[in-house]
Amino acid sequence: MRLTKFGHACVRLEQDGAVLVIDPGTLSERAALDGVDAVLITHEHADHVDLDALTAALVQRPSAVVYTHLDVIPTLNGVDRDRVTAILAGTEFTAAGFPVRTYGGEHAVIHPDIPRVANLGYLVGGSLYHPGDSFVAPTGAHVQTLLTPVSAPWLKISEAVDFVRAVGPRQAYALHDGMLTDAGHQVVTRLMSRLAGCQYDRLEPGTSVPL
Repeated sequence: MRLTKFGHACVRLEQDGAVLVIDPGTLSERAALDGVDAVLITHEHADHVDLDALTAALVQRPSAVVYTHLDVIPTLNGVDRDRVTAILAGTEFTAAGFPVRTYGGEHAVIHPDIPRVANLGYLVGGSLYHPGDSFVAPTGAHVQTLLTPVSAPWLKISEAVDFVRAVGPRQAYALHDGMLTDAGHQVVTRLMSRLAGCQYDRLEPGTSVPL
């Protein structure tokens, strides 16, 4: 399996010619969706799903399908509902040949006055975990590669550190990092590398690594 990190919260996974994309949002590059076979959406926020880009990609790839939480589907304006599968936490399915299991159910708290929306974390291939906008650990999973959010209105860096420690992966890569300046990236990388307890790195958008 090969991982390519795109802007902010979007990643592209490739294996045996199949392409699975998670969270192609408005802060990520549309190229992430080139040749896509399946898309996983963690939640409805625009930085995780760019509706224009997704709709265009589905036109180009008539066989491509989308998986997301049941509550997200009504927000997917312009997306052909026949090509969207509703899922909930605890669901196991196969997307573009990749085995997937879902965890969580709710977005992290931004502020008590802001209602929480549905959010799913995706364990792909039994080894890679994308939590969306939450720090819900995949209970019982043996995560080798963790994508950990590092910058958002709903988190502080100590929570990111504790999340990585709780999951205990072999390696962790920065996720949800599109709001940081260059200086912010440097500070976060230094702290996470020191405290996470595993190999940690930030991948520049467009960078690919084998898993």
